Amino acid sequence: MSKKMPISVTVNGQTHDLLAEPRELLIYVLRERLDITGPHVGCETSHCGACTVLMDGKSVKACTVFAAQANGASITTVEGLGTPDSLHALQRSFREHHGLQCGYCTPGMITRAAKLLEENPTPTEAEVRFGMAGNLCRCTGYQNIVKSILAAADEMNAEQEVAE
Repeated sequence: MSKKMPISVTVNGQTHDLLAEPRELLIYVLRERLDITGPHVGCETSHCGACTVLMDGKSVKACTVFAAQANGASITTVEGLGTPDSLHALQRSFREHHGLQCGYCTPGMITRAAKLLEENPTPTEAEVRFGMAGNLCRCTGYQNIVKSILAAADEMNAEQEVAE
């Protein structure tokens, strides 16, 4: 029998203190204990990327991170990128450019794309395809996903120019 350990994680700006099993995965803490259901459980082997979140600013697959490893971390999920009334540019772009079909991979795609665009605000199509290679979609041919990310990059860069 394993002993539960206290952990504290900040998810989308809200701090949560809880007890976690030493081998409990972050994805299950998010979905089952905190009711944050944007990140999805896909393959449970880190191949698909449906569970992608940002942890302390790094893109990680929550199915490969123990909750204990996230102790003290700041986590951002797709829910933390925007709100229903004020969508993030990527969320809008995926909707407008048909970057999704069934939507299962979309939260992980958008979260990974947010980090990609933070690292490279003006990517080429090839750079988007390479940067998104760890996130799989079983429904699309990726063209509209890439189109959505590039359109969001253009929008975010235009907003940045106006702000300056």
